[in-house]
Amino acid sequence: MLYLLSPAKSLDYDTPLPEGLPHTTPQFVREASALIEVLRQQAPQDIASLMDLSDKLAALNVARYQAWRPRFTASNSRQALLAFNGDVYEGLDARTLGPQDLDWAQSHVAILSGLYGVLRPLDRMQPYRLEMGTRLATDMGSNLYQFWGSQIAEHLNTRLRADTTPVVVNLASQEYFKAVDRKALKARVIECVFEDYKGGSYKIISFHAKRARGLMARYAITHRIAAPHGLEGFDLDGYAFAPASSGPERLVFRRKAAPTA
Repeated sequence: MLYLLSPAKSLDYDTPLPEGLPHTTPQFVREASALIEVLRQQAPQDIASLMDLSDKLAALNVARYQAWRPRFTASNSRQALLAFNGDVYEGLDARTLGPQDLDWAQSHVAILSGLYGVLRPLDRMQPYRLEMGTRLATDMGSNLYQFWGSQIAEHLNTRLRADTTPVVVNLASQEYFKAVDRKALKARVIECVFEDYKGGSYKIISFHAKRARGLMARYAITHRIAAPHGLEGFDLDGYAFAPASSGPERLVFRRKAAPTA
């Protein structure tokens, strides 16, 4: 099984990394380089408009595009799982995973990315901002979905080739999962849904759901979950499997109240 995650807008390139942490090189460097060349042609005001950013954030990312290089080193990049720093990654808490956990994650987790296509957890990543939904025009079309085409699905197929019954567990947002060409993907897709009780009913609350996706990824990594039924035991932060509301391709997890700090 492969677990799909979205990236995060927030990045952490300051917290020191453990000594001797293994690293790999992203697998779509050529495509990322092509996108960087397109982005370098944009003025700061163009980036601000394209990505709905403040002038300060637009200037930061223009500087990132200029600094980006096709060679990934310890000084210009860090492992993706430890570079992303949003709600999902707070739930995943990768810094507390052991070497064997990270090794397992490397084979079973895929992070979707507007710039890098797909990142493995230990792939080195240079800082960037390019959400998958950005309408960046390239020679391939008017947006990133057209740029990536079926490449992401084909990459996932390759990683799942050894599985007799390939399964993708989607813990990514709709914006990012749309980049996976379902017609090209040769795997069963399972969605995980996280609901909290509020106002008399269970509903998806974005902040909690994002964190729960990271918690589920952590649960899968630390328990080495390699079959769908293993996900039903997920019980972190008070969530529990809701079989009556679930189906074969949609696993629902619910909780009455979020834990207090």
